[in-house]
Amino acid sequence: MKTNITGNIQSGLIDDDTNHMNAAFNLARRGLGNVWPNPAVGCVITNNNRVVGRGWTMPGGHPHAETEAIRRAGKLANGGTAYVTLEPCNHYGQTPPCTDALIAAGIKKVIVATQDPDNRVMGTGIIRLKEAGISVEIDFSKSTGDEVNQGFFSRIKSLRPYITLKVATTLDGKIGTHSGESKWITGATARRWAHQLRANHDTIMIGSGTALADNPTLTCRLAGITNERRTRIVLDGRLRLSEDCNLAQTAKDVPVIVFTSSGDAEKGKKISRLQDLGVILIISPNRTDPLDFKDVFMELTSRGVTRLFVEGGGTIAASLVNANFVDEIAWFRAPSIIGNDGIPAIDGLNLDKLSEKPIFTRKSLITLGEDSLEILSRK
Repeated sequence: MKTNITGNIQSGLIDDDTNHMNAAFNLARRGLGNVWPNPAVGCVITNNNRVVGRGWTMPGGHPHAETEAIRRAGKLANGGTAYVTLEPCNHYGQTPPCTDALIAAGIKKVIVATQDPDNRVMGTGIIRLKEAGISVEIDFSKSTGDEVNQGFFSRIKSLRPYITLKVATTLDGKIGTHSGESKWITGATARRWAHQLRANHDTIMIGSGTALADNPTLTCRLAGITNERRTRIVLDGRLRLSEDCNLAQTAKDVPVIVFTSSGDAEKGKKISRLQDLGVILIISPNRTDPLDFKDVFMELTSRGVTRLFVEGGGTIAASLVNANFVDEIAWFRAPSIIGNDGIPAIDGLNLDKLSEKPIFTRKSLITLGEDSLEILSRK
């Protein structure tokens, strides 16, 4: 995916500050999908413009990027400059404040990409550093800083995860034939990219229809990637999920959450059997199907989820788009056609006027062998 590069440009060259901050952004992205509920942060420490330490938020959110960079820099951090993709924290949580670590290390200047909206921070980290005599520059490459932190920001500001809808279709927007055959629309290269997108998200969500039709595992199958923190989610109001399916059978190794509605005694027995397999059941007090997205996202937010990757079928896609919950679409497209009797990627939106249509803006377009990947954000 394309990276926005901002900063001071001199004589057609990117300046050193921008180079160091871009390196910090690349480090931050290593934590996406692994560090929630914390933000994925990167930090580069230089001394006399030589990189002496690098760090990024570790799995589970600790240690933080700044303390990791300081540890690697050792005594060379003294008198140095720290490039940080998010305002350093100034409170005690699982770790002591990063502001204290930067002060104790003798850092003389901190360059911050963007400020932290968490009410435990919200500018206090910058104030603490300045009070200690450290020079602070803020909002350096802010647009990229906001992009890297969009999941964390969404959880704090909107009380829901940042939501990416993934679709893989033919040129005419179909995900399968009229008989239901759907493997595979796109080629191997596109599928590897889809797994990389899974790796960059905290959770992966489908509806019960996709679970029944495809019996997926929803794990990220790339070398070097573990799945212990990538929770799989199924929206299943009628609790149609089988105890024999791949998701239930692997729930003790990779977490599975099933959202369902309340029901009768027989449904209660099935809940118990799924729970015995390790599936986490979240039961709505209402007998509603489909489930209320707001309730689902509130629960995920309370669990610390910042980035949600949706791989469901046309029904869940249309519902999310209609409710204005889709922040980004990852649209894989194959150079083939199925026709009007195929299964659509997005079900009907019941629009009467063109002015009502949801509009997205292209962020990037990538060629993947014969296929393509278009990343679009909600306008």
